[in-house]
Amino acid sequence: MHRSLRAPALAAILAVALLGGCKDETKPQQAAPPPPGVGVVTVHSQPVTLTAELPGRTAASLVAEVRPQVDGIIRERLFAEGGEVKAGEVLYRIESSRYQAAYDAAVAAQRQAEAAVPSAANRVERYKKLAQANAVSRQDLEDAQATLQANRAAVAAARAEVERALINLDYTDITAPIGGRIDRSLVTQGALVTASQAAALTTIRRLDPVHVDVTQSSSDLLRLRQAVAEGRIKRVGQSIEVRLRLENGAIYAHPGTLAFAEANVSETTGTYILRATFPNPERLLLPGMYVHAIVGEGVAERGILVPQRGVTRNLKGEPTAMVVKPDNTVEVRVLGISRSLGNDWLVESGLADGDRVIVSGSQKARPGAAVTPEPMVVDPATGEAKKADQPAPAKG
Repeated sequence: MHRSLRAPALAAILAVALLGGCKDETKPQQAAPPPPGVGVVTVHSQPVTLTAELPGRTAASLVAEVRPQVDGIIRERLFAEGGEVKAGEVLYRIESSRYQAAYDAAVAAQRQAEAAVPSAANRVERYKKLAQANAVSRQDLEDAQATLQANRAAVAAARAEVERALINLDYTDITAPIGGRIDRSLVTQGALVTASQAAALTTIRRLDPVHVDVTQSSSDLLRLRQAVAEGRIKRVGQSIEVRLRLENGAIYAHPGTLAFAEANVSETTGTYILRATFPNPERLLLPGMYVHAIVGEGVAERGILVPQRGVTRNLKGEPTAMVVKPDNTVEVRVLGISRSLGNDWLVESGLADGDRVIVSGSQKARPGAAVTPEPMVVDPATGEAKKADQPAPAKG
């Protein structure tokens, strides 16, 4: 009886096992996950204008310190402090009475000296005739000629004295040596001034045009000249245009030109001075302002720009980029970077025209692994990446 019970139980267990096995065989297998999506930017070879942004300060194109040329008391000031003056405009007047008197005395002395010349000349002519008739001695004739020469010399000296007195009289009007904006006056009416004193009465600065002196390293100069010699950079035109970035970040409205570069390099800093000249009709630029000059260096005719967000550094410190190959697998490339231009790097080696560089989702990509590339664009102003078909945000 125990055998008869054991057989049906065993059959039931076998039936359940067979049903379970059939159920497992009919269950579908789970599909593999798709390759991760990454944002890519396609780089292209294109002409790239190269610039160098250099720090510097503004300086007046002309500076003149006003000093007196004669001694005296300041009688009046004739200019408005902080205003514009023209070259030759009278700025101060010194009390001129004693200089007028000296001039009048010099004129009188000149007339006295001139009055003696005709009489001496007539005497010489008479003595010449008398000497021919042996009525006077040869010595008397020579004395008369010497007297005439002395009188003429006295006239010349008197004229020079008149000229000197007139110059001193003119110096009592202190005039502007140059045109420009004048500073505050350091003396007032009634002040005593002396000829060629150390302290200036005021200062005039010409602000249009204005100079900007900037510094550049000698290593950058050598690198630029080597690139031009090798043909990687092409110079455009003879004059070099310069733009100006002000302290508040705004770009100055008027472009300038590079005036000259110093012919020596500082031994302590390894830099040399570049001077650019800018028009300044609104007098916006004042001497001493800290600015950045954006100097045009040339054009890289086949330059490749890659967004900075797509470039990292390996353990050796080398710049690298993750590139999606035509089969949509990832490859890591070491780049040769020349310089930064805004939010981009200018690449000299490591990338070719048409390469797709990963700029978003690189943490999901692995070298040699497959990815799903999605075209992106990078805002040149902010460096932010967005989908290529994403509409631009509305302004305002």
